[in-house]
Amino acid sequence: MSVNRSVLEKKTDKELEQYIKPDSRFVPEAIDYAFEILKSRGKEFSEEENQRINLLRAEKNKKEEINIFPNYIRASNIIYLSAGLGVINLFLTYRSLGIDSINALFMGFSSIAFVIGIGYLARRGANWIKYVLLISFILSFLLGFTRVLIFLINIIPLSGFIVITQAVLQIWALILLFRIPQTKKNN
Repeated sequence: MSVNRSVLEKKTDKELEQYIKPDSRFVPEAIDYAFEILKSRGKEFSEEENQRINLLRAEKNKKEEINIFPNYIRASNIIYLSAGLGVINLFLTYRSLGIDSINALFMGFSSIAFVIGIGYLARRGANWIKYVLLISFILSFLLGFTRVLIFLINIIPLSGFIVITQAVLQIWALILLFRIPQTKKNN
């Protein structure tokens, strides 16, 4: 529920004091606005009133932080699972092929770190991260995913299966992220 500050600014000091009483039934946003308006009008508040308002603001901020749509958490868990499979695949591939290149390992770990970063931002409720995941997924297909997959299936079948599983998991995460309803709270 939204509170219109301009409506509260038209009220008298006596009416606004009703908002900040301890047994007030007004929404926290209205209480906060009433407190700010009275303060701007020069009213002095006791230490107890200041503490109560600060506690109210802290609770309001905590509720806003916690209110993340469940699909963000589910998608994040799936993305983390995909990253975990990526770590397993990285060691399996480099060990099986006997590649000792530091650059190759660095690129592999950088890719995994990127996926973990996407998972973290999804868990925090960043709405725009679904577009980053979609673009990176499309680019991976355009930049030779199928050729690498065919190579892995022929040389290391388990690694090819892991890559396919990662792709399916990331598609699943994308579906979950795009099924989140658009609200003002989403970043």
